[in-house]
Amino acid sequence: MSETTDLTSQYSAQVTGDLERNLKEQERLSGEIEALQAQLAALRHDHTVLVNIQQALGVSGTTAAPEPVATVPAARQQAAGASGTAKKSPAEGKRTGKKAAKAAAAPSASPTLVDLVREHLAGQNEPRSAAEIATALGQQHPERTIKTTVVRTTLEGLMAKSRAQRTKQGSSVFYTAADATQPASAETESQPEPANP
Repeated sequence: MSETTDLTSQYSAQVTGDLERNLKEQERLSGEIEALQAQLAALRHDHTVLVNIQQALGVSGTTAAPEPVATVPAARQQAAGASGTAKKSPAEGKRTGKKAAKAAAAPSASPTLVDLVREHLAGQNEPRSAAEIATALGQQHPERTIKTTVVRTTLEGLMAKSRAQRTKQGSSVFYTAADATQPASAETESQPEPANP
């Protein structure tokens, strides 16, 4: 009986230790997965911003950026057990690359985000925040993914070209379309500084 009790207590202690190690390993891996998902989300966000800036600059999509984006769903499908994308031949991959290049060039036919933002601002009577503009454009163009951060970057680019004007009300920033009189008023605001010395 004492041997059985000793074995039971040894196994019980071993199982308890194994369970603790298992839980710690699960927690460690969960933390790593969360960190990787955060990195992936940041990379996707950066990619979207860069694509929109590229469109804003009017540069055609000559980079190979669409291909890595296309591999993300393939990785998801493989993780889920789907294997349809793994059987593509190299020739199919080349055709996909050409299609991706055509798809990257196709958005130039549709209005760029810069054009959409500029047109939206021109049609407004009151200053608008980047979030308000992003929401309005998202409703007008549901087929496009329009993020506030990208709209803000676009607005700042328009400001740099004197096509938009920024005003602050407290901690909020609002934008308006620049017309012929607004750049002149911006210049008069900066003139008193050199006159002071």
